[in-house]
Amino acid sequence: MRRFPLSVRLLLINQFGVNTGFYLLIPYLATHLTDDLGMSVAMVGIVLGVRTLSQQGMFLVGGSASDRLGPRRVIISGCALRTLGFGMFAAGESLAILLAASVLSGLAGALFNPAVRAYIAVEADDKAGAFALFNVFAQAGALLGPVLGSVLLLWGDFRVSALVAAGIFALLTIAQAMVLPARAVQPHDGTVIGDWRECLANRRFIAFTLALTGMFALQNQLYLVLPMEAKRATGSASSVAAVFLVSTVASLLFQVRITRLLSAKLARGRAIALGLALMGGGFVATALNLGVVGVLVATLALAFGVMITHPFVYELIPTFGRENLAGTYFGMFYLASGVVAAVGNAAIGWASEVSNTLASLVCVAIGLVCAGAVLVLHRRGALTKETVG
Repeated sequence: MRRFPLSVRLLLINQFGVNTGFYLLIPYLATHLTDDLGMSVAMVGIVLGVRTLSQQGMFLVGGSASDRLGPRRVIISGCALRTLGFGMFAAGESLAILLAASVLSGLAGALFNPAVRAYIAVEADDKAGAFALFNVFAQAGALLGPVLGSVLLLWGDFRVSALVAAGIFALLTIAQAMVLPARAVQPHDGTVIGDWRECLANRRFIAFTLALTGMFALQNQLYLVLPMEAKRATGSASSVAAVFLVSTVASLLFQVRITRLLSAKLARGRAIALGLALMGGGFVATALNLGVVGVLVATLALAFGVMITHPFVYELIPTFGRENLAGTYFGMFYLASGVVAAVGNAAIGWASEVSNTLASLVCVAIGLVCAGAVLVLHRRGALTKETVG
């Protein structure tokens, strides 16, 4: 961490806190709504869906706000909004309050997610290395959050967990306001809509974004195909936890080493293609019905593929356009990728109803097709930062 400026170090710690607070609360929210508040499954789905839609649908707005107002203000505003949203989850029992809490919590993520990445992309000299550490801190928070949440539930109830989560975001808000340096906001000509049109007219960026939708679709199989395969192979629902543990521990141990190695050995396009192929190729093991071994192989392949791909993707995104539109490009990337990846997820879900083997083969195809698309873009010179052969 000492290699990076104070602003980047603070944002790494911020991401650890963000994921700790998020995973401390969200995994237990559905149970609270059904068991404690007596809501129907359909109503729980609405509450959770509103949170997801508020975040996914507003990424572009958050990115544009980062460019126009400065990422520091947007990061602080996002953390403050999530403090309020999670606090409302602790106090609210009516559907109206819970929906408002979901909207605020989702909007908060839409604000600070693109803003944080845009800030790091500008401030860090070694962008790939910074995003590698970013993933490590994010994974550590995702590992600690559910554990802390379960301990708090044993000690108290969901409201205690929600208040602690809100408290974490309150501390993050104060820390950003006190320590995070403000960056000069570059002047903008034209309107926000004009910025969006510029992104959409950037054919290289759109092609890259479409090629990377497979990354999100395959990542989500950590919550769909792999847990189902783990339960089927062992006959125990508790084995699902092992899938998350293996993936997280691998990321904590190897992320920085892998990024350093590949930064010196491979061009960015080739590294991203390798990661996508590995993410999809690992599902050959589950397609072959290798039992526990197959699940372990697929989980590790997915984890290592993500480790290879993520830092270089985040490094490249802001290079497709003007520096003062970095937030907009991150927001557009997340919005477009999320929408298209949702379609891929639906296809994988449909395939899993036909057969587990078919679902795994669809994952293999997604990984290989997207890897091939990235290689084509690389060979045509459509990717920037290609300094290593």
